[in-house]
Amino acid sequence: MKPKATTISLIVVLCAGLGVYALFKLHGAASTSGEEQENAPTVVSVQAGALKRVTLRHYLNGYGTVEPAPATASEPAADAPLAAPTSGVVANVNVAEGQHVRKGKVLMTLNAGSTTAIYAEQELARQKKLYAQHNTSLKNLQDAEARLALLRVSAPLSGTVTRVNVKPGAAVDVNTVVAEVMDLHRLVVKTDVPAPEARELEPGQEVQVLTQPPVATALTFVSPTVDTNNGTVLARALLPDSRLRPGQFVPLRIVTAVHTNCLAAPEESVVTDVNGRSVISLVNGDEAIQTPVQTGFRENGWVEIEGTGLKAEDSVVTVGAYGLPDKTKIQVVSSPAGETPATAQ
Repeated sequence: MKPKATTISLIVVLCAGLGVYALFKLHGAASTSGEEQENAPTVVSVQAGALKRVTLRHYLNGYGTVEPAPATASEPAADAPLAAPTSGVVANVNVAEGQHVRKGKVLMTLNAGSTTAIYAEQELARQKKLYAQHNTSLKNLQDAEARLALLRVSAPLSGTVTRVNVKPGAAVDVNTVVAEVMDLHRLVVKTDVPAPEARELEPGQEVQVLTQPPVATALTFVSPTVDTNNGTVLARALLPDSRLRPGQFVPLRIVTAVHTNCLAAPEESVVTDVNGRSVISLVNGDEAIQTPVQTGFRENGWVEIEGTGLKAEDSVVTVGAYGLPDKTKIQVVSSPAGETPATAQ
Protein backbone atom coordinates (compact mmCIF):
# COMPACT_ATOMS: atom_id res chain seq x y z
CA MET A 1 0.00 0.00 0.00
CA LYS A 2 2.85 2.42 0.74
CA PRO A 3 4.34 2.36 -2.80
CA LYS A 4 0.90 3.18 -4.23
CA ALA A 5 0.43 6.15 -1.85
CA THR A 6 3.88 7.43 -2.75
CA THR A 7 3.05 7.31 -6.46
CA ILE A 8 -0.18 9.26 -5.96
CA SER A 9 1.65 11.94 -3.96
CA LEU A 10 4.24 12.37 -6.72
CA ILE A 11 1.51 12.78 -9.32
CA VAL A 12 -0.24 15.46 -7.21
CA VAL A 13 3.01 17.40 -6.71
CA LEU A 14 3.80 17.23 -10.44
CA CYS A 15 0.35 18.57 -11.40
CA ALA A 16 0.66 21.41 -8.91
CA GLY A 17 4.04 22.37 -10.32
CA LEU A 18 2.71 22.40 -13.87
CA GLY A 19 -0.19 24.64 -12.76
CA VAL A 20 2.13 27.15 -11.09
CA TYR A 21 4.36 27.23 -14.18
CA ALA A 22 1.38 27.84 -16.45
CA LEU A 23 0.18 30.65 -14.15
CA PHE A 24 3.55 32.42 -14.24
CA LYS A 25 3.70 32.12 -18.05
CA LEU A 26 0.22 33.61 -18.38
CA HIS A 27 1.07 36.51 -16.03
CA GLY A 28 4.27 37.19 -17.93
CA ALA A 29 2.45 37.29 -21.26
CA ALA A 30 -0.15 39.66 -19.82
CA SER A 31 2.56 41.96 -18.40
CA THR A 32 4.36 42.05 -21.74
CA SER A 33 1.12 42.92 -23.54
CA GLY A 34 0.39 45.70 -21.04
CA GLU A 35 3.85 47.19 -21.45
CA GLU A 36 3.49 47.13 -25.21
CA GLN A 37 0.15 48.97 -24.94
CA GLU A 38 1.64 51.56 -22.60
CA ASN A 39 4.54 52.16 -24.95
CA ALA A 40 2.26 52.46 -28.03
CA PRO A 41 1.93 56.14 -29.21
CA THR A 42 -1.38 57.96 -28.52
CA VAL A 43 -3.35 58.82 -31.67
CA VAL A 44 -5.55 61.94 -31.43
CA SER A 45 -8.56 62.37 -33.70
CA VAL A 46 -8.68 65.88 -35.22
CA GLN A 47 -10.26 67.87 -38.04
CA ALA A 48 -8.19 69.75 -40.59
CA GLY A 49 -8.43 72.63 -43.01
CA ALA A 50 -6.11 74.34 -45.48
CA LEU A 51 -4.24 77.65 -45.65
CA LYS A 52 -5.52 80.03 -48.33
CA ARG A 53 -4.72 83.28 -50.12
CA VAL A 54 -7.50 85.75 -49.33
CA THR A 55 -8.29 89.46 -48.97
CA LEU A 56 -8.74 90.61 -45.38
CA ARG A 57 -9.85 93.96 -43.99
CA HIS A 58 -9.21 95.82 -40.77
CA TYR A 59 -12.30 97.43 -39.25
CA LEU A 60 -13.01 100.21 -36.81
CA ASN A 61 -16.28 99.21 -35.10
CA GLY A 62 -18.73 101.62 -33.55
CA TYR A 63 -22.21 103.10 -33.57
CA GLY A 64 -23.70 106.07 -35.36
CA THR A 65 -26.81 108.21 -35.56
CA VAL A 66 -28.77 108.90 -38.74
CA GLU A 67 -29.44 112.61 -39.28
CA PRO A 68 -30.10 115.11 -42.08
CA ALA A 69 -27.10 116.06 -44.19
CA PRO A 70 -25.46 119.38 -43.23
CA ALA A 71 -25.01 122.22 -45.70
CA THR A 72 -22.24 121.98 -48.28
CA ALA A 73 -20.74 124.39 -50.79
CA SER A 74 -23.25 123.20 -53.40
CA GLU A 75 -26.36 122.32 -51.34
CA PRO A 76 -28.24 123.72 -48.35
CA ALA A 77 -28.76 121.69 -45.18
CA ALA A 78 -31.29 118.88 -45.60
CA ASP A 79 -33.17 120.01 -42.47
CA ALA A 80 -34.88 123.37 -42.07
CA PRO A 81 -36.60 124.37 -38.79
CA LEU A 82 -38.80 127.34 -39.73
CA ALA A 83 -39.36 130.32 -37.43
CA ALA A 84 -42.03 132.97 -37.83
CA PRO A 85 -40.72 135.92 -39.88
CA THR A 86 -42.43 138.37 -37.52
CA SER A 87 -44.55 138.53 -34.40
CA GLY A 88 -48.23 137.93 -35.02
CA VAL A 89 -51.04 135.39 -35.06
CA VAL A 90 -51.25 132.31 -37.26
CA ALA A 91 -53.98 132.87 -39.85
CA ASN A 92 -53.83 129.64 -41.88
CA VAL A 93 -51.89 126.35 -41.84
CA ASN A 94 -51.78 124.88 -45.34
CA VAL A 95 -49.85 121.60 -44.71
CA ALA A 96 -49.85 118.54 -42.47
CA GLU A 97 -47.03 116.50 -41.02
CA GLY A 98 -45.78 113.87 -43.47
CA GLN A 99 -46.76 115.93 -46.52
CA HIS A 100 -44.19 116.37 -49.29
CA VAL A 101 -43.74 119.99 -50.39
CA ARG A 102 -41.71 121.77 -53.04
CA LYS A 103 -39.34 124.64 -52.42
CA GLY A 104 -41.28 127.93 -52.12
CA LYS A 105 -44.55 126.30 -51.02
CA VAL A 106 -46.43 128.57 -48.54
CA LEU A 107 -46.88 126.47 -45.42
CA MET A 108 -48.77 129.01 -43.31
CA THR A 109 -49.75 132.70 -43.22
CA LEU A 110 -49.77 135.24 -40.37
CA ASN A 111 -51.62 138.37 -39.36
CA ALA A 112 -49.47 141.06 -37.75
CA GLY A 113 -50.97 144.08 -36.02
CA SER A 114 -53.54 145.68 -38.30
CA THR A 115 -52.12 143.97 -41.41
CA THR A 116 -53.56 140.68 -42.51
CA ALA A 117 -52.08 138.24 -44.98
CA ILE A 118 -55.13 138.65 -47.21
CA TYR A 119 -54.75 142.44 -47.30
CA ALA A 120 -51.01 142.13 -48.03
CA GLU A 121 -51.72 139.79 -50.95
CA GLN A 122 -54.31 142.22 -52.36
CA GLU A 123 -51.93 145.17 -51.97
CA LEU A 124 -49.15 143.32 -53.81
CA ALA A 125 -51.52 142.45 -56.65
CA ARG A 126 -52.54 146.14 -56.88
CA GLN A 127 -48.91 147.33 -56.93
CA LYS A 128 -48.02 144.84 -59.68
CA LYS A 129 -50.89 146.13 -61.81
CA LEU A 130 -49.96 149.76 -61.22
CA TYR A 131 -46.30 149.06 -61.98
CA ALA A 132 -47.25 147.41 -65.25
CA GLN A 133 -49.17 150.62 -66.10
CA HIS A 134 -46.21 152.77 -65.02
CA ASN A 135 -48.36 154.30 -62.29
CA THR A 136 -46.18 153.29 -59.27
CA SER A 137 -42.50 153.03 -58.46
CA LEU A 138 -40.33 149.91 -58.24
CA LYS A 139 -39.73 150.73 -54.57
CA ASN A 140 -43.46 150.62 -53.80
CA LEU A 141 -43.69 147.23 -55.52
CA GLN A 142 -40.71 145.88 -53.59
CA ASP A 143 -42.12 147.19 -50.29
CA ALA A 144 -45.41 145.36 -50.95
CA GLU A 145 -43.49 142.14 -51.70
CA ALA A 146 -41.49 142.49 -48.46
CA ARG A 147 -44.63 143.10 -46.34
CA LEU A 148 -46.27 139.95 -47.72
CA ALA A 149 -43.08 137.89 -47.22
CA LEU A 150 -43.14 138.81 -43.51
CA LEU A 151 -46.61 137.27 -43.25
CA ARG A 152 -45.76 133.99 -45.00
CA VAL A 153 -43.83 130.91 -43.86
CA SER A 154 -42.49 129.19 -47.01
CA ALA A 155 -40.52 125.98 -47.55
CA PRO A 156 -36.84 126.81 -48.21
CA LEU A 157 -36.26 123.40 -49.81
CA SER A 158 -38.19 120.51 -51.29
CA GLY A 159 -38.83 117.78 -48.74
CA THR A 160 -41.20 116.31 -46.17
CA VAL A 161 -42.94 118.31 -43.46
CA THR A 162 -41.76 116.53 -40.30
CA ARG A 163 -43.27 118.92 -37.75
CA VAL A 164 -46.12 121.43 -37.56
CA ASN A 165 -45.99 123.09 -34.14
CA VAL A 166 -48.83 125.63 -34.33
CA LYS A 167 -52.51 125.91 -35.19
CA PRO A 168 -54.55 128.83 -36.56
CA GLY A 169 -55.03 131.46 -33.85
CA ALA A 170 -51.71 130.74 -32.12
CA ALA A 171 -49.58 133.75 -31.19
CA VAL A 172 -45.99 133.55 -32.47
CA ASP A 173 -42.83 135.62 -32.56
CA VAL A 174 -39.48 135.43 -34.33
CA ASN A 175 -38.21 132.82 -31.83
CA THR A 176 -41.12 130.41 -32.41
CA VAL A 177 -40.29 127.37 -34.56
CA VAL A 178 -43.59 126.86 -36.33
CA ALA A 179 -42.66 123.95 -38.64
CA GLU A 180 -39.81 121.80 -39.95
CA VAL A 181 -39.08 120.53 -43.45
CA MET A 182 -36.56 117.76 -44.14
CA ASP A 183 -35.19 116.19 -47.32
CA LEU A 184 -35.29 112.51 -46.37
CA HIS A 185 -33.29 111.58 -49.47
CA ARG A 186 -30.22 113.40 -48.12
CA LEU A 187 -29.24 111.72 -44.88
CA VAL A 188 -25.90 110.98 -43.24
CA VAL A 189 -24.74 108.66 -40.50
CA LYS A 190 -22.68 110.47 -37.87
CA THR A 191 -20.27 108.71 -35.52
CA ASP A 192 -17.91 109.89 -32.79
CA VAL A 193 -14.57 108.06 -32.88
CA PRO A 194 -12.07 108.10 -29.97
CA ALA A 195 -9.20 110.41 -30.94
CA PRO A 196 -6.44 107.73 -30.84
CA GLU A 197 -8.40 105.51 -33.26
CA ALA A 198 -9.39 108.43 -35.47
CA ARG A 199 -5.81 108.67 -36.75
CA GLU A 200 -6.69 105.82 -39.12
CA LEU A 201 -9.65 107.66 -40.67
CA GLU A 202 -9.66 109.32 -44.09
CA PRO A 203 -12.49 110.55 -46.33
CA GLY A 204 -13.33 107.93 -48.95
CA GLN A 205 -12.89 104.90 -46.69
CA GLU A 206 -15.63 102.28 -46.95
CA VAL A 207 -18.36 102.35 -44.29
CA GLN A 208 -20.67 99.41 -43.64
CA VAL A 209 -23.90 100.19 -41.78
CA LEU A 210 -24.82 96.86 -40.19
CA THR A 211 -28.59 97.04 -40.49
CA GLN A 212 -30.89 94.56 -42.24
CA PRO A 213 -30.31 94.86 -45.09
CA PRO A 214 -26.81 96.35 -44.64
CA VAL A 215 -25.98 99.69 -46.26
CA ALA A 216 -22.64 100.37 -47.97
CA THR A 217 -21.29 103.93 -48.22
CA ALA A 218 -18.05 105.89 -47.67
CA LEU A 219 -16.72 108.55 -45.30
CA THR A 220 -17.39 112.05 -46.59
CA PHE A 221 -16.08 114.05 -43.64
CA VAL A 222 -13.57 113.58 -40.81
CA SER A 223 -13.29 116.50 -38.40
CA PRO A 224 -9.82 118.02 -38.07
CA THR A 225 -10.50 118.80 -34.40
CA VAL A 226 -11.13 116.79 -31.24
CA ASP A 227 -14.23 117.39 -29.13
CA THR A 228 -12.73 118.34 -25.76
CA ASN A 229 -15.91 117.27 -23.94
CA ASN A 230 -15.50 113.58 -24.75
CA GLY A 231 -12.16 113.22 -26.59
CA THR A 232 -13.73 112.09 -29.85
CA VAL A 233 -13.51 113.04 -33.52
CA LEU A 234 -16.66 113.53 -35.60
CA ALA A 235 -16.97 111.53 -38.83
CA ARG A 236 -19.85 111.41 -41.30
CA ALA A 237 -20.87 109.27 -44.27
CA LEU A 238 -23.54 110.21 -46.80
CA LEU A 239 -26.27 107.57 -46.96
CA PRO A 240 -27.78 106.39 -50.23
CA ASP A 241 -31.57 106.18 -50.40
CA SER A 242 -32.53 103.58 -47.81
CA ARG A 243 -35.17 102.88 -45.21
CA LEU A 244 -33.10 104.41 -42.44
CA ARG A 245 -34.76 107.25 -40.54
CA PRO A 246 -33.41 110.38 -38.87
CA GLY A 247 -32.61 109.72 -35.22
CA GLN A 248 -32.02 105.99 -35.77
CA PHE A 249 -29.08 104.50 -33.81
CA VAL A 250 -27.16 101.98 -35.93
CA PRO A 251 -24.08 99.74 -35.61
CA LEU A 252 -21.40 100.35 -38.21
CA ARG A 253 -17.80 99.59 -39.11
CA ILE A 254 -15.25 101.53 -41.11
CA VAL A 255 -12.71 99.74 -43.30
CA THR A 256 -9.39 101.37 -42.39
CA ALA A 257 -7.02 98.98 -44.24
CA VAL A 258 -7.15 96.15 -46.80
CA HIS A 259 -4.59 93.36 -47.25
CA THR A 260 -4.99 91.57 -50.58
CA ASN A 261 -3.65 88.10 -51.43
CA CYS A 262 -2.44 87.48 -47.89
CA LEU A 263 -1.85 83.99 -46.47
CA ALA A 264 -4.58 83.10 -43.98
CA ALA A 265 -5.46 80.19 -41.71
CA PRO A 266 -8.84 79.06 -40.36
CA GLU A 267 -9.41 80.96 -37.13
CA GLU A 268 -9.74 77.83 -34.95
CA SER A 269 -6.34 76.55 -36.14
CA VAL A 270 -4.41 79.51 -34.64
CA VAL A 271 -3.84 78.91 -30.92
CA THR A 272 -1.47 80.09 -28.17
CA ASP A 273 1.19 77.72 -26.82
CA VAL A 274 2.55 77.53 -23.25
CA ASN A 275 5.08 80.26 -24.08
CA GLY A 276 2.39 82.67 -25.22
CA ARG A 277 3.27 82.36 -28.92
CA SER A 278 0.72 82.03 -31.72
CA VAL A 279 1.15 78.64 -33.37
CA ILE A 280 -0.53 76.38 -35.91
CA SER A 281 -0.20 72.58 -36.22
CA LEU A 282 0.71 71.50 -39.74
CA VAL A 283 -0.51 68.08 -40.81
CA ASN A 284 2.54 66.06 -41.93
CA GLY A 285 1.44 62.51 -42.69
CA ASP A 286 0.16 61.16 -39.37
CA GLU A 287 1.89 63.84 -37.27
CA ALA A 288 1.00 67.39 -36.22
CA ILE A 289 4.03 69.67 -36.50
CA GLN A 290 3.70 72.79 -34.34
CA THR A 291 4.77 75.92 -36.24
CA PRO A 292 5.07 79.47 -34.79
CA VAL A 293 3.28 82.24 -36.76
CA GLN A 294 2.78 85.97 -36.62
CA THR A 295 -0.85 87.00 -36.90
CA GLY A 296 -2.45 90.01 -38.60
CA PHE A 297 -5.99 90.89 -39.68
CA ARG A 298 -8.96 88.72 -38.69
CA GLU A 299 -12.18 88.55 -40.68
CA ASN A 300 -14.98 86.06 -41.34
CA GLY A 301 -13.25 83.14 -39.62
CA TRP A 302 -9.81 83.71 -41.20
CA VAL A 303 -6.58 84.97 -39.63
CA GLU A 304 -3.70 86.52 -41.56
CA ILE A 305 -0.47 84.64 -40.76
CA GLU A 306 3.25 84.73 -41.56
CA GLY A 307 5.62 81.84 -40.86
CA THR A 308 8.64 80.04 -42.22
CA GLY A 309 7.92 77.72 -45.14
CA LEU A 310 4.14 78.18 -45.10
CA LYS A 311 2.16 78.22 -48.35
CA ALA A 312 -1.40 78.04 -49.60
CA GLU A 313 -3.09 74.61 -49.43
CA ASP A 314 -0.89 73.44 -46.53
CA SER A 315 -3.09 71.33 -44.26
CA VAL A 316 -3.52 72.45 -40.64
CA VAL A 317 -5.33 71.05 -37.62
CA THR A 318 -8.50 73.02 -36.88
CA VAL A 319 -10.75 71.25 -34.35
CA GLY A 320 -8.42 69.73 -31.76
CA ALA A 321 -5.55 72.19 -32.28
CA TYR A 322 -5.77 73.77 -28.82
CA GLY A 323 -3.26 72.19 -26.41
CA LEU A 324 -1.99 69.71 -29.01
CA PRO A 325 1.71 68.87 -28.29
CA ASP A 326 4.29 69.04 -31.06
CA LYS A 327 4.67 65.88 -33.20
CA THR A 328 1.52 64.30 -31.83
CA LYS A 329 0.25 61.31 -33.77
CA ILE A 330 -3.08 62.30 -35.31
CA GLN A 331 -5.90 60.87 -37.32
CA VAL A 332 -7.85 63.34 -39.48
CA VAL A 333 -11.46 62.32 -39.15
CA SER A 334 -13.09 65.04 -41.27
CA SER A 335 -12.35 68.27 -43.09
CA PRO A 336 -14.42 71.34 -44.05
CA ALA A 337 -16.81 70.77 -46.95
CA GLY A 338 -15.78 67.11 -47.06
CA GLU A 339 -12.43 67.93 -48.64
CA THR A 340 -9.44 65.71 -48.10
CA PRO A 341 -6.67 67.87 -46.61
CA ALA A 342 -3.36 68.12 -48.43
CA THR A 343 -0.21 66.96 -46.62
CA ALA A 344 2.30 69.66 -45.72
CA GLN A 345 5.75 69.20 -47.21
